[in-house]
Amino acid sequence: MCERFAIPDQMTAEREFLPRLVWWKFDEKFNVAPPQYVPAIRMHDGQSEAVMMRWGFIPAWAEGKPAGNHARRVSADRIERSNTYRAAWLEGQRCILPLAGYYEWQLTPAGHRQPHFVRVNDRPVFGVAGIWDRSVRDEDDVIESCAVICVPANELLKDIATTGQRMPAILKRKDYEAWLTCTPAAAKAILQPYRSDWMQAYPVSPRINSVTAEDAGLIAPLP
Repeated sequence: MCERFAIPDQMTAEREFLPRLVWWKFDEKFNVAPPQYVPAIRMHDGQSEAVMMRWGFIPAWAEGKPAGNHARRVSADRIERSNTYRAAWLEGQRCILPLAGYYEWQLTPAGHRQPHFVRVNDRPVFGVAGIWDRSVRDEDDVIESCAVICVPANELLKDIATTGQRMPAILKRKDYEAWLTCTPAAAKAILQPYRSDWMQAYPVSPRINSVTAEDAGLIAPLP
């Protein structure tokens, strides 16, 4: 369900997505959690724009008040029916989040939640579909925030995820531009489970359960 994820270094992300306007600034991270700010690609005045956004969606009408941790993600099948996301969806406020991978937890027979790192084969970065909005607080502070869009899990993730049976909507490279520019109806058709044979998942250290942990060892396979 994508509760935590890893992001690549900035140059790797820029080589993958080739944004026309670059405003973001970030380092490689291995334990990103809400409400941290994360890199995102969106369209602005007909050009792709690289910005930082708060992970944890705040709709425009909320006047900057967070909706809680559940706003970190939204299922593709409810995005049009949700009061939280519907307006942003219909306005075409879609974005792409650059990920190096993300974490999923599997319930073991002993009752423990074993974390797994999930990534795309032979790729240091891939794009995940997101939705964003801009909300203004009483003090005129502007917050731009986003949520990950999820789709039904593929066979690989069904074997790991014990709750939700969902996975982030990983985009194919050929769909990057369409996702940012097409109509809501066409965008909805892009949201499909990613192929299992194009991905891998393996157990990692339970240190990822602490939001204070931040090092490359978090994505290393367990011996």
